[in-house]
Amino acid sequence: MSAPAASVGGDRAALRVALAGALALAVAMGIGRFAFTPMLPMMQVDAGLSLTGGGWLASANYLGYLVGALSAGRLALVPSQLFRGGLLAVVLSTAAMAVGDSFVLWLIWRFVAGVASAWVLVATASLALARLGAMGRPQLAGGVFAGVGLGVAAAGLVCMGLAAMGVSSEPAWLALAGIAAVGAALVWRPLGATTATEHGGVAPPRAQASFWHLSLAYGLLGFGYILPATFLPAQARALIADPTVFGWVWPVFGAAAAASTLLASRFAHQLGRRQLWALAHAVMAVGVALPVVSGGLWALVLAAMCVGGTFMVITMTAMQEARAVAGAAAPRLIADMTAAFALGQLLGPMVVSLTGALALPIEWPLSLAAFGLLFGAALLMRRDPQARLEKGPSTP
Repeated sequence: MSAPAASVGGDRAALRVALAGALALAVAMGIGRFAFTPMLPMMQVDAGLSLTGGGWLASANYLGYLVGALSAGRLALVPSQLFRGGLLAVVLSTAAMAVGDSFVLWLIWRFVAGVASAWVLVATASLALARLGAMGRPQLAGGVFAGVGLGVAAAGLVCMGLAAMGVSSEPAWLALAGIAAVGAALVWRPLGATTATEHGGVAPPRAQASFWHLSLAYGLLGFGYILPATFLPAQARALIADPTVFGWVWPVFGAAAAASTLLASRFAHQLGRRQLWALAHAVMAVGVALPVVSGGLWALVLAAMCVGGTFMVITMTAMQEARAVAGAAAPRLIADMTAAFALGQLLGPMVVSLTGALALPIEWPLSLAAFGLLFGAALLMRRDPQARLEKGPSTP
């Protein structure tokens, strides 16, 4: 085979990996993790779900995400097994939300969806980034992580359309489960096949010493982003009841997330991964604080753009940084960072529920989240003097 032909074949293979990774994250995160956000206003209307109840359902999902992240790095399973098991559980737990109106069962299904989505994220990050690096196409990581935003936007549009047609939440959950099943079937073989490179190794000692900085910063992201990510549509609904208007907040969030990863992957080599990570923290802090200073719909839309436009940039950059510093041990580090993130996002809705019980407005936890994000940015800029900044996409 000639060199140009081999290059074209390699490009196509790398593109298939990126597309499979994007679709897997769209299913696991856009539906398994975040579909509850646009579903919350629908469940408030037809199921009588309160904002406090929504906070507990969100917390169940985030607790599951924490358990999934912790178990992903410790189960005797290779990433491909976590990948397939997680996708299957996302589909089943999403469909189960349409069965009955038991709040206890809803808590269980959201917990299962959280576990499953964490497994798929950790496995996809490990499989896709490793394969793209081996193919010499690490810059396609932006396409992989754009899948989260695309999934969020798609789920938001589906929910908005169904709500506008007067469809209740139960058939809406079934529709999302059907979409998830189709997506899972499409990526089952392309990214789920076991490879010889899936078993991790031991990270260099100096890299191990810097892990806690990465995990803490990533955990602060979890606390910082989760409040707007969970309650933006509900806040918008409080301003205007028309789902064709307030329903756009979540698709805007997802579209910003998808576009941002594609753009950031082009400019990461100019800023450096940790600088880009810190900058994204600062922009997100502005977005989180906007609803505190203004109660207008414009502030919510701009907040959706700021938060949606940075949270997947941070995820992508953090996963690349983990691969750069941990090498063969990256799957374990990615799992530990994801666990820190999950702990942060678990605390977020609990803080909302607590402040609600104390009759305090949501502006209180939003302000705390914004300050946490700024602290995370400062933490990332405080570097080990012996460590040199590695710029650009991660190496295989």
